[in-house]
Amino acid sequence: MAAAAAAAACLFVAINLAFLSVSGNMDSKRTFSIDYNNNCFLKDGKTFQYISGSIHYSRIPRAYWRDRLLKMYMTGLNAIQVYVPWNFHESTQGVYSFTGDRDLVHFLDLANKTGLLVILRPGPYICAEWEMGGLPAWLLKKPNIILRSADTDYLQAVSNWLAVLLPKLKPWLYINGGNIITVQVENEYGSYFACDHNYMRTLRTLFRFFLGENAVLFTVDGNTDKEMSCGSLEGLYATVDFGTDTNITEAFKRQRRFEPRGPLVNSEFYTGWLDYWGDPHAMVRIDKLIRGLTEMLVMGANVNMYMFEGGTNFGYWNGADHDTRYRSVVTSYDYDAPLSEAGDPTEKLMAIREVIKMFRDVPSGPMPPATPKFAYGFVTLKKLDNISSLLSTISPRGPVKSLYPLTFEELKQYYGYMLYRTTLPRDLSEPTPLISPLNGVHDRAYVSVNGVYQGLLERDIALVINVTGKQGDTVDILVENMGRVNFGSKINDYKGILNNLILGQDVLTDWNIYPLDIDGAIARGWPHSNSLKPKSHIKKDELVGPTFYMGTFPPNGLNWDTFLKLHEWTKGQVWINGVNLGRYWPARGPQQTLYVPGPLISPTQINNITVLELERAPTHLRALFMDRPLLNATASKS
Repeated sequence: MAAAAAAAACLFVAINLAFLSVSGNMDSKRTFSIDYNNNCFLKDGKTFQYISGSIHYSRIPRAYWRDRLLKMYMTGLNAIQVYVPWNFHESTQGVYSFTGDRDLVHFLDLANKTGLLVILRPGPYICAEWEMGGLPAWLLKKPNIILRSADTDYLQAVSNWLAVLLPKLKPWLYINGGNIITVQVENEYGSYFACDHNYMRTLRTLFRFFLGENAVLFTVDGNTDKEMSCGSLEGLYATVDFGTDTNITEAFKRQRRFEPRGPLVNSEFYTGWLDYWGDPHAMVRIDKLIRGLTEMLVMGANVNMYMFEGGTNFGYWNGADHDTRYRSVVTSYDYDAPLSEAGDPTEKLMAIREVIKMFRDVPSGPMPPATPKFAYGFVTLKKLDNISSLLSTISPRGPVKSLYPLTFEELKQYYGYMLYRTTLPRDLSEPTPLISPLNGVHDRAYVSVNGVYQGLLERDIALVINVTGKQGDTVDILVENMGRVNFGSKINDYKGILNNLILGQDVLTDWNIYPLDIDGAIARGWPHSNSLKPKSHIKKDELVGPTFYMGTFPPNGLNWDTFLKLHEWTKGQVWINGVNLGRYWPARGPQQTLYVPGPLISPTQINNITVLELERAPTHLRALFMDRPLLNATASKS
């Protein structure tokens, strides 16, 4: 493995030196433009066709960026397509982060040194199955804000963001010596209900102001007349997106209706698809993908394959859809892409490489190998305590008192969990319905009375449970934000308890609401650095409800990728050495393992694992680290 890694590093250096040699001899006046007479792009005055793949730096650890880019280059791609998630860089209003895993400029520089051009998609909305489509949740502090429109509050926030972002990108335009050849404005705007051309005109003005008149700006929309009509705008080159089941000739005819001249462009040719919890794992056949890719390249079209590597929705970054009901996207964004979630070349990638060889020279030499994997084996966890007993640690600010429930957004707790506490207004000797009458639990609520777990309420699915208890008993309702809707008209997706809860004939009032900073506590070393001792001799009925578990596994000199399987656990969240891996939900599936990137694991120090199980833990309390993923298991609809 060490030899393979060294070979890959040498290959990267060779590519970098070759690139520098060529760029050093280039004319200082570089150009990239649209040739409307010959229906193509022009790069430095010569006809240019891109073959691109999508990669999201926000879903891949920084330590692996170079590895993934090199594999894309060796496949034969000459460009990559990149989204910029606004909320990833400005999670808190006015506080910007462009370091570490958020170092966009470093990512662009690596792509440049690898020899890859960039098609940049800076939003401000990106969709991408990403939390709220990349829009920051703090926008929802304005209760009546109309997102993705000429709404004054929204446009002010967008203007402030673009005034920070776009000046960072301008030096990276190809015409300025960088590698960004085209820049998208908004994203699939034609699929949004607002159809606000004033909004799009304002964005066009902002992009032109910050990037200059010579930057090639474009739009992307779905393959329908309505979407193209609402999403396109004069001065922004209109492109389409479609997958393997689309008639390619008809799709490009539609693009021609909106762009009679210029290059044919499919900005998202789908190599796979996303997964939702409870649905089967989505896949796209290789033969259909290859047939469509070949047909478009023969036509001279420019093609971006979405995704080329999907990566992972670490932490709370997964999005959701809402058509007939709310559906949350799983933690893995593997997407059945040519590079797997862990960045490994697949049979699909090799088939794509063979197609590309027919149209352009592909770099010589072997494909860089898969990153090494290791099965670290079983780890037995110990119960720490239920979440209600740990509030002094995970909610250091204490509760906010309110007569009626407040949302996550009202308390500026934009992600994760909040705990709502009140008391029973009367004795309930018989099971009494606790109802969310207006479907106001967003998204899952785990209900306990005096520390005894009663059950859960779930958005669009379970709107009532029965509870018992005595007057004055403590009612704790832990609410989980499962990811905001990222597509369609319901992206104003407020979280928490949005409407009053009814218990029998009573409206529950007088709440103590605890914003939970679980990630902050764990990042500071809790619970492993804490003097609180794990519990022993646990009874089966003590393994239900929201509870923390902790464990360790020893170093073995390796920090290789691995996959965590929580067999017979139900649903929850996992942290490795303080880093939030994301959600697990094997009881619903299809995803059964969580990807653990090797750089998170210490080869020399004890490794910590923390689990928040929300419903029920197994009596064996074991977790298994495997050397391969399991993303396609059938599961019950629990």
